[in-house]
Amino acid sequence: MPLSSVNPANGSVLHVFETWDRPRIDKALSQAARIVPEWREIPLDQRAGLVRQAAHVLRHRRDHFAVMMTQEMGKLVTESRAEVDRCALVCDYYADHSAEFLADEPMAAGELDARVVFQPLGTILGVMPWNFPFWQVFRFAAPALMAGNTVLLKHASNVPRCALAIEEVFRDAGFPAGAFQTLMITSDEVGRVIEDRRVHGVTLTGSEAAGRAVAAVAGGVLKPCVLELGGSDPFVVLEDADLDRAVEQAVVSRYRNAGQSCIAAKRFILVPQVVDGFLSRLKDAVAAIRPGDPMKEDSGIAPMARTDLRDELHQQVRDSIAEGAIPVMGCEPLPGKGAWYAPSILDRVVPGTRAYDEEIFGPVACILRAEDEDDALRLANDTRFGLGGSVWTRDVARGEAFARGLACGSAFVNAMVKSDPRLPFGGIKDSGFGRELARPGIRTFMNAKTLVIR
Repeated sequence: MPLSSVNPANGSVLHVFETWDRPRIDKALSQAARIVPEWREIPLDQRAGLVRQAAHVLRHRRDHFAVMMTQEMGKLVTESRAEVDRCALVCDYYADHSAEFLADEPMAAGELDARVVFQPLGTILGVMPWNFPFWQVFRFAAPALMAGNTVLLKHASNVPRCALAIEEVFRDAGFPAGAFQTLMITSDEVGRVIEDRRVHGVTLTGSEAAGRAVAAVAGGVLKPCVLELGGSDPFVVLEDADLDRAVEQAVVSRYRNAGQSCIAAKRFILVPQVVDGFLSRLKDAVAAIRPGDPMKEDSGIAPMARTDLRDELHQQVRDSIAEGAIPVMGCEPLPGKGAWYAPSILDRVVPGTRAYDEEIFGPVACILRAEDEDDALRLANDTRFGLGGSVWTRDVARGEAFARGLACGSAFVNAMVKSDPRLPFGGIKDSGFGRELARPGIRTFMNAKTLVIR
């Protein structure tokens, strides 16, 4: 099945790519396997130089890559430029810190000379999503390459141009052929690639269904995997919160990238004292968001990535309204070509509605009304997801205590949830397992080998 690059803003087909046959896939796997012994023996400072050069390529061609990303995935071009910058940042971060992260660790073992040494596993497959088509790749590829692993990328089927551009970045940065390769394959081929003896681990960012399928295959062949899946992050506002600041960040967290982010604030949990003030401010702020051509600097929100995703979102909204949720504003597709959906607010979202029970992956803010602070924590944790969450209060100690009670991988007080190269990132429950970024991110696909010398 061909891979089509389609502009979500107007539905135009940008390019169609043929997928690889089995011999072409086998050639890529063999190339990765051949270079593993060479790549892992390259001194760390030399690998760091190549990763820094990748950062340079990204910065030098930022505008080119940003336009490509916007045309293919649909996000605002301002967001695309920021994404390219972030990719360069994660490259620099691992180039600067990998020597520290990978240094031998002495172990207390009596008279024994014991230590833990970190050695690369081999070739890592990354199965990546479309919503942040550059960032999601670089946040796993930069540490994996610095660690001495080779990388194979199976990108989402709707961003093939981005996938090939990322391979171009590493090639033009001077990486040896085979160190990073994009596989032009469909999801049907992923299982066979994971099972291949030349692949030693897999990381996936994507849907629950994809995560379960990849984990099952990886488990069957006893290969490590990391899963970063969906999220339904709570954004809890307590009675002493700075409402102006909370609403400002609520809008950024919910509506950037057209709401298509795993760690976006999705469930806005309000205690009674702040419902009126928060909702009034939120309605005014959302009304001011102007959809527009994502290539224009002054556009406020972009289309969604595909029309089928837009239609799926709208069905969730319609069903939730039929189940009792109240449409405050938006809650409809926008007319015209493309995958446009109005910035929306759904109020009185309660258990039993799809908006409560499922991840809402688009520009819809769901309002949940808590009875008090204890009920707010209960609602925040009443989900099968556990990626991130935030709480808003002027009392920092109170906020920290509340954040410690959130069942998630990342909890923020008076700040929206973000992924940062300096901080471990990942989820619990149905949001997946394993950690990316920071020190844990580079050690994920390494053998922590115990070495004892007498």
